[in-house]
Amino acid sequence: MALIQRNAIDLTGRIAVVTGAAQGIGRAVAARLISSGAQVALWDRDADLVEQSARELGKAASFQVVDQVDYEAVTAAAQKDEQRFGRIDILVANAGIAGANAPVADYDVDEWKRIIDVNLNGPFHCCKAILPGMISRGYGRIVNVASIAGKEGNPNAAAYSASKAAVIALTKSIGKETAGTGLSVNCVTPAAARTSIFDQMSQTHIDYMLSKIPRGRFLEVEEVAAMIAWLVSEENSFTTGAVFDLSGGQATY
Repeated sequence: MALIQRNAIDLTGRIAVVTGAAQGIGRAVAARLISSGAQVALWDRDADLVEQSARELGKAASFQVVDQVDYEAVTAAAQKDEQRFGRIDILVANAGIAGANAPVADYDVDEWKRIIDVNLNGPFHCCKAILPGMISRGYGRIVNVASIAGKEGNPNAAAYSASKAAVIALTKSIGKETAGTGLSVNCVTPAAARTSIFDQMSQTHIDYMLSKIPRGRFLEVEEVAAMIAWLVSEENSFTTGAVFDLSGGQATY
């Protein structure tokens, strides 16, 4: 299914950082924000792919090679983009990994720590590095990309599910901490989209995820980008600390 962009979101003059932007949801979000008038800094740890994506997205895209697990690298990247553009208005913390599929009793401890490090500590590092500038200017939009797994808890994916549940709680905490400012901090909980993250999963787990989606299909990355484009706009001026569902009817809470 190809999503046709019908609604224009005005992000003219806004400066955005999108993590995990080399491919998949991150790249789709970057493309949608650029089409809405934003200048977008693509952050990703895959040097070749993020450079290629920035080149293909055109002059409104720039890139940095950033491993969000490394807090010092994240702060350096944030400082570089703030110096380059004068500010950062928007953060879409999207980068994440699926990790291995196994029951908790058999789960590798190092694999658990790796997933938590990327999926939870990574967004925390990005928010921590970029929040002070937004707070000082009295304006900012943050969207953390969680997952329906963070609401539901998927079997044989406890580490991924737990990390995404924590991202939801992190978002709510930041939203409440900054509610008296001009910031809006929310998260989205997508169902599975057919991206390269599927390469990290077993076919059994992929089939399980599809069986749970009432729409009967996987999510399109452009559908995620469409929701995020509004969430990072000035029109989203009241809602903060909220969770926006993209599960195709799987979760109605």
